[in-house]
This record gives sequence, C-alpha cells and structure tokens, in this order.
Amino acid sequence: ELGLAWAFDLGEPRGLEATPLALDGTLYFTGTWSVVYAVDGATGELLWRYDPRVPRSIARQACCDVVNRGVAAWGDKIFVGTLDGRLIALDASTGEAIWDVMTVDPEQPYTITGAPRVIQGRVMIGNGGAEFGVRGYISAYSAETGELDWRFYTVPGNPADGFESETLRRIAETWNGEWWKVGGGGTVWDSMAYDPELDLLYIGVGN
Repeated sequence: ELGLAWAFDLGEPRGLEATPLALDGTLYFTGTWSVVYAVDGATGELLWRYDPRVPRSIARQACCDVVNRGVAAWGDKIFVGTLDGRLIALDASTGEAIWDVMTVDPEQPYTITGAPRVIQGRVMIGNGGAEFGVRGYISAYSAETGELDWRFYTVPGNPADGFESETLRRIAETWNGEWWKVGGGGTVWDSMAYDPELDLLYIGVGN
C-alpha cells in the first residue's frame, strides 16, 4: 500500500543528482547551483534553504550541467561543495554559514559537483575539471575551523617544481611529454569510500 505521502518542488528544470541525507527526521539535500535544503521528513515542510550564490558564469566550466551530488554531516554541521570550488560548513539547525573556504585556484577551470565525506573531524573534498586541463587532488579540512589539514595530488606536477611525494616522483618516470602544461587530469570528482577498520580512504579519479 505504498503511496505518495508528500512532494517538495524545487522549481528547477535542470539536473538533480543528490542523494538526501536523513538525520533525526530531517532530510538534507542539494539542488542545482549547489543550493542546500533542509526539509521535515514527515511533512515535507521546508525548514531552511541556503544559496551559496555561485556565479552563473561558472556553468561554462561544468561538463555535465550545474548539478550537485549532496552534503555530508558531522556534529552540528552540514557540509557542501559548491560548483565554483568552495567548501562551506552550515549550521544544521538554521542553515547559516559557519565557514566558507576556496579549495581550488579560481583562475583555473575547476568545479565541484561531488559530495564531501567527513572522517574523524576532517572534511574530504575533491573536484572536477580534468577534461578542461587541471591537476586532480583531494583535500582535507578541519570540520571545526575550515583550515586545510592536508592535500593529496593524484597525478605528478611540473618536475621543475619538485614532487610532493616519492610516489609522485616514481609515477612521473612512467609519463612522457609535457603533461603539466595541460594539468594531468585525475580529478577526484565523485567516488569516495572509507574503511574505518583499516583507516583507509579509497578515491576514484576521472579523465
């Protein structure tokens, strides 16, 4: 006897790809342009809406529409990555912004459409844009302050600048040409999975 209990219209004709996050009776999810919604799970009533005001010109850097794949939660905060490359922490009760940090070089064609992941108080976020010529990486920020804790690059950069790790140096030995001039690709644009027993984060890369 399953049937429709309620419906909530976002009023957007463009792509919707987020999986809602259900916490204590509230559904948290994103729509187009990285807008975040909190809705009462029992009634469908809008509790709050947060618009990060992403510049519309950023759309030309997004390969596959101005979509967003959802939020993450930790403590009393909700986290979202925005299409223009920011990571934002919101108060879960009110939707007010607590901190807002830029995670990419805004002069390069990076985007964020993937959902963050939070592990032991660190918010993990990747990015997209490999098809437009950027270098992929994943970053970890403090859930409390938004301060950058660490950054892991998935592909080597310009050898003249040195390598961030021995692993990247070894990878570079297998590459040829001047890949750094076109970024190298390898953006962590979506898939992340965490194994708490092994304390390992698995990431997928694209393009």
